[in-house]
Amino acid sequence: MSAAAPRPVRTRFAPSPTGLPHVGNFRNALYSWLLARRHGGQFLFRLEDTDRERYDPASEQALKDALAWFGLDYDEGPGVGGPHAPYEQSRRLASYRTVAEQLIASGHAYRCFCTRERIQAVREARQKANIHPHGYDRHCRGLTHAEAAHLLDSGAPSVVRFAVPSEGDTLLQDAVRGRISYPNRELDDHVLLKSDGFPTYHLAHMVDDRTMEISHVIRSEEWLPSTPRHVLQHQALGWEPPIYVHPGLILGRDPQSGKTAKLSKRHGAVHMGEYRAQGYLPDALANFVALLGWSPGGDREIMSRAEMVSLFSLEGINSSPSVFDSDKLNWMNGVYVRALSETDLLDNALPFLAEAGLTAADPGPEERRYVTQVLRLEQERLKTLSAAAPATAFFFGELPEYEEAAVRKRLQTPGAAAALDAVRVCLNEAADWSVSGIENAVRTAADTLGVKPADVIHPTRVAATGRTAGPGLFETLEALGRERVLHRLRHARATWCRVSGAQ
Repeated sequence: MSAAAPRPVRTRFAPSPTGLPHVGNFRNALYSWLLARRHGGQFLFRLEDTDRERYDPASEQALKDALAWFGLDYDEGPGVGGPHAPYEQSRRLASYRTVAEQLIASGHAYRCFCTRERIQAVREARQKANIHPHGYDRHCRGLTHAEAAHLLDSGAPSVVRFAVPSEGDTLLQDAVRGRISYPNRELDDHVLLKSDGFPTYHLAHMVDDRTMEISHVIRSEEWLPSTPRHVLQHQALGWEPPIYVHPGLILGRDPQSGKTAKLSKRHGAVHMGEYRAQGYLPDALANFVALLGWSPGGDREIMSRAEMVSLFSLEGINSSPSVFDSDKLNWMNGVYVRALSETDLLDNALPFLAEAGLTAADPGPEERRYVTQVLRLEQERLKTLSAAAPATAFFFGELPEYEEAAVRKRLQTPGAAAALDAVRVCLNEAADWSVSGIENAVRTAADTLGVKPADVIHPTRVAATGRTAGPGLFETLEALGRERVLHRLRHARATWCRVSGAQ
């Protein structure tokens, strides 16, 4: 007999819209997307929105926006449709109730009528007595069908709990961690269906994964202890479970102590919308996030989206924790920024310049040309696109903001006034306003004064830009234009050198 054909690869991203999406969510989404694209399968987006108390419409929109910005296109889901619609769990309640009743009928689940107060008291008592597990004591598991029916008819609120076997072990196979065995005695009877008729994650995700033919479930390591529950549920229904994939945790490093702990905002991790607002490129962030727990082999780090798809495999996923390194993210983003074409650099940086009031959101042709020239000069120094505004601010407006330290160091010193006077004369007389023409003029000014070129270049830079560091001086002056440069030289000479008495 020939072996059964492997299941088509169908993965999903199924977040709960109860908060802003973070890196951990989207690493799992990225891995799921890469696996599906690698094998020519389908990637689904499903909203697990059954927690109505915490459901947040803004969170749902943030998830959709983040998926679009991050470049994770999905084949089925909200707004796209598909053969298993709807893809919002709050609209699929009937299917969960049907499966819950099926489990009750087969003896694998039961109705529990215990109040919250009783359950809390039992939990505290079991913890105090060190009885494991500390959760529910299966009080209602012994009710007869008649007793349960009577309580239901009387209007007593109830939940549906899964009847975990009291003995034996549950075996599961994880694609990253291999074969794992869990003693059933360490599991309590978890809730499948809440008293309001809405399912818990334990029931809903399993039913939907089965209905939507999901082949691989890639999710956080935090769900690993719950996986034996899900295996038991599949067994009770006679269903084949999907392939489970639990990558290692993402940790953050405390900047003071150097110790690692679960990733949080204090380690530099923020929600996906903030990465966009801070000027990270989606392809750079995807490249960085992919390497938080996966390796293509060797020491390769910079990869295009297409290269990641071609190289991705479950075998490359690591079960060990990975450390979120903000410095490495900034370095990697800088690599991607430097690789942008002129057009892409302008399109990506323009919103940040417009927000800072440096340029129009939709500039005309001449302004676009100037902004492009300016960005090109700073491109090698940019690590994030949000840095484009402060880096290029001195290129815009009549005068730059002068750094106090720069003024003291380069303009309020002996010889600064003479240097600015000489440079202004030579630049005004320059035959052509080009990099070579400007360089010749500046060096001529130094020769006229009998000083080193650096003695002229440094005060000229501060007078024209307000700072001591930046792109090449001659290229900078060319971009600023003759009139603006001469005006700034006159202003700096009159303002700083006169006040300081520097000659």
